[in-house]
Amino acid sequence: MDTDTIAAISTPMGEGGIAVIRVSGPEAVSIADKIYKGKKSLASVPSHTVNYGFIIDPESKERIDEVLVTVMRAPRTFTREDVVEISCHGGMIPVERTLEALLATGARLAEPGEFTKRAFLNGRIDLSQAEAVMDLIRAKTDRAAKMALGQHEGRLSRMINRLRNEILEVLAHLAVNVDYPEYDAEEMTAKLLRERAQEIEREIERLLSTARQGKIIREGIHTAIVGRPNVGKSSLMNALTQENKAIVTDIPGTTRDVIEEYVNVRGIPLRLLDTAGIRETEDVVERIGVERSRQALEQADLILLVLNYAEPLNEEDRRLLQWVRNHTALVIVNKTDLPRKLDLDQVRELSGDLPIITTSLKEERGIEDLEEAISRLFKLGKVDMADGTYVSNARHIHLLKKALESVREVLNGIDAGMPLDMVEIDLKNAWQFLGEVIGDAVAEDLIDQIFSQFCLGK
Repeated sequence: MDTDTIAAISTPMGEGGIAVIRVSGPEAVSIADKIYKGKKSLASVPSHTVNYGFIIDPESKERIDEVLVTVMRAPRTFTREDVVEISCHGGMIPVERTLEALLATGARLAEPGEFTKRAFLNGRIDLSQAEAVMDLIRAKTDRAAKMALGQHEGRLSRMINRLRNEILEVLAHLAVNVDYPEYDAEEMTAKLLRERAQEIEREIERLLSTARQGKIIREGIHTAIVGRPNVGKSSLMNALTQENKAIVTDIPGTTRDVIEEYVNVRGIPLRLLDTAGIRETEDVVERIGVERSRQALEQADLILLVLNYAEPLNEEDRRLLQWVRNHTALVIVNKTDLPRKLDLDQVRELSGDLPIITTSLKEERGIEDLEEAISRLFKLGKVDMADGTYVSNARHIHLLKKALESVREVLNGIDAGMPLDMVEIDLKNAWQFLGEVIGDAVAEDLIDQIFSQFCLGK
């Protein structure tokens, strides 16, 4: 691990009340001291104190900004290194000049996620907890934030460590019986090994059973709004976001591209994609939008198909109904404030078992029914962040599946009558895969890849 001193702006760039520059490393205090002027030098102040003073240009000696400087000495810091945080006025010039002064006096510009990476490498948090930091920053709902905070506090880590300790106990018994048969140790029979492996299998299966809900909470439901032109797709987007995100006119084909926005439905983020109306068209720009709409449909977790209550079904409606019935979808019959010309019996026949919601977006009717239908479809009401550990990270899910495969290979080996020292290999693999979740056994390039996704200054 690098042992130099790093610095970066930890708050978003732009105008604001304050901006924070973070410095971490063995020379953090001395480097900050070179550009700070207050009643006392930073080297002489107690740890975890806030100090008033000025940042001074190291060359011209002119004042750059009036600041508060927080000094935190190792190991009681986020990185377990000496950390200095400089709170400047939140303007572009004083922040940039302060950072430049730090770099000129010996600090290095931090890489994305390097502060959190140092916290991991110094043993303050494990890899799953480090990944939760980014999830917490990116959380778009209370549920997502609570799940990320639970993981950051070590809820998943404790579960993984308990499973790994159980596997270690089994491996220890196996080692004694295989390598030291002369000792009077408890015999690890195939029956006992099967019982312990089945317990571990059930625990991993329980964790994986939360993966779908956890991923929904973390990433949201990718939702595509589809339908032929002028049925109310953009009105639905605006009603759900409660903003005029999409242009609404009576002219078919107004939406030429995929418009994306997040909304909160019962504590779950919906990543809404308002697509161009799907139809055959000679307009080059609209045709590109229609093609992007088809691509969005293929990637969506949920499809909201909008039909016009005031017009009979046409061939485009029928094609869409036939297509979406094989997907997770809701049918929305819009414009119920107008005289009915749509054959609802025909819609029910073509849509199969898909739920049908009636709305008048112009009169703001039916949105509550739509949100309730989405909640039922994804069982959102059953998600309780206080009831246990949720797995949401794709990397964690993949590794848990690999660990589960290895445990099942243990059970298959026992049933096939394989020698216990051969079965032991699969058990060790399960232990290894679980270790990769928390970073106990993980390649350096993977660590670099994970932390490169973090924002600068975190």
